[in-house]
Amino acid sequence: MKYKIGVVDTAFARVDMAKCALEELSKKKDVEIIRRTVPGIKDLAVECKRVLNGGADICIALGWVGGAEIDRQCAHEASIGIQNAKLMAGKHILEVFVFEFEGKTPNELSAIAENRARKHAMNAYLMVSDPKSLSRNAGMGIRQGKGDVGPIRK
Repeated sequence: MKYKIGVVDTAFARVDMAKCALEELSKKKDVEIIRRTVPGIKDLAVECKRVLNGGADICIALGWVGGAEIDRQCAHEASIGIQNAKLMAGKHILEVFVFEFEGKTPNELSAIAENRARKHAMNAYLMVSDPKSLSRNAGMGIRQGKGDVGPIRK
């Protein structure tokens, strides 16, 4: 069986997160990738919905959020759009945003973006190929982008 995974990124991003996601997904022989690029994060929702309506099983929305307050507001609006798109499509869209305030240096931001894109690409694959496998990680404090925080033990 072939799993169709959509990868939608933006031209605004300062790191090619799609390249990272595509590298991870290309390791899987049972994946067909549908790749699209849009200008900015507020365009992700409609393009992801179009990809899902075109036959994708799941979609990854890769977005870069600038450092200004208006950028955070736009990210919030984009997130609401993505939530609506996934509800309308009845399929998952993994929202993979990187905020410039998350890193102190360009190298740190790049590492966060690459890590997050790669890990979410694998999450998307598992969600369609082996959804029960993710249950093993429930409550483990696993994070995408930075180091895991681990579980709270009583």
